[in-house]
Amino acid sequence: MDRLIVHVNLSKSFRGGERQTELLVRGLAERGHPQRLVARAAAPLAERLADVKQLDIRSVGGLLGATQACGRDAAVLHVHEGRAPLVARGAQLLGSAPYLITRRVPKPLKHNPVTRHLYRRAARVVAISQAVAASLAEYDRDLRVDVIPSALAHLAANPDALAALRARYTGRFVVGLVGALVIHHKGQDLLIEVARRVESAHPDILFVLVGEGEDEERLRARAADLRNVEFAGFVDDVGTWLEFFDVLTLPSRHEGLGSVLLDAMDHGRAIVASRVGGIPEVVTDGDNGLLVAPDSADELERAILTLYRNRARLVAMGERSRARAVQYTPARMTERYVELYRSVQEESRA
Repeated sequence: MDRLIVHVNLSKSFRGGERQTELLVRGLAERGHPQRLVARAAAPLAERLADVKQLDIRSVGGLLGATQACGRDAAVLHVHEGRAPLVARGAQLLGSAPYLITRRVPKPLKHNPVTRHLYRRAARVVAISQAVAASLAEYDRDLRVDVIPSALAHLAANPDALAALRARYTGRFVVGLVGALVIHHKGQDLLIEVARRVESAHPDILFVLVGEGEDEERLRARAADLRNVEFAGFVDDVGTWLEFFDVLTLPSRHEGLGSVLLDAMDHGRAIVASRVGGIPEVVTDGDNGLLVAPDSADELERAILTLYRNRARLVAMGERSRARAVQYTPARMTERYVELYRSVQEESRA
C-alpha cells in the first residue's frame, strides 16, 4: 500500500494515545508508507515526529483548520483521539476518503445524534482491547469494530542513570507507578494510602510516582508526612525507572488497556493492577501479576506485601511478563493496521 495515510491527533499533551500514534507512524515509515500528520501547533507529538521521513506534518489551531489540512489526496484518514472524528468526517465530505477511529477508553460514548453519526460513518472503529470493544458494542451494535491492542515501546534503560538509582536506594524494595497524576483515573491516592499503612512495619519499601498531572498538588499534600513516598515528576527515560522498580503498580479506576503495563512486561516486571477495563487481558492474576479490586487499598496492600515477602514468586512473574510481551510489539501492531487500511481501501473502491 503506497497511497497516503493521514493521521489526525489534536491532543495538546503527550500521553498514552499520543505515544501509540508515534509508534504507528514510525512503524509505517519504516515500511515506506507516505503519511501526513494533522496535529496542534507546537504539540509534543508533532515535535517528536519531526525526524520521520515521508511524513508531512501540518500544524493547526482548530477543527476547521484541521479539516482543511487533511487534504483531498488521502487514501485513508485515521483518527487517534476523541475530538478528531468530526474533522475526519468533514474531510471525507471534501475528499471522499474513508476514515477509521481508534478508541482507547471503555468510557461510554455520548448518546447524541452527532456522535452516533460520526461513529456510524466510520469505515471501522478500532478498539485497543476487548473491554473497549464491548463498550462500543453496547453503544451501537451496528458499528464495525476491530480489536488491535496497543504496543509496547521498547523503552531502553540508561545504564548510568540506573546505576545511580540503585546506589541511591540500596536495600529498598521499590514499588512504582507510571502515569498521569489524575486520581479519578490512575488511583495514586490508593497507593499513598498503602504507603501510610506499611511505613512503620516495612520502612524498606519505597513508593515512587512517576508523572505529572492535574492532581499533583493534592497527592503531594497527602504524602507530605510520609518518608516512603517520592515523586519523580515527568521523566524522559521511563525505561530506566521500569528497570529499577521491583513491582509496577497500576491501581486504575478505569483503563482501556494500560500501555505502561506492556512496557513493564518488556522489562520483566511483576505487576499489581486493578481488575478493570482491558487490564485483565494483559495481566493474568497469579501468572505475570496480581489483580485487585478497584478502589480497594486493602487488596492493593495485600498484593504488594505478597510479592515483597516472596521474592522467588516476584522473579517468576517477571519472567512470565517478559515472555508475554512479545505479543505486543510495535511491528505486530503496525502490520495489523496496514492490513486494516488495505481492507478499508478495497471496500471503498468496491
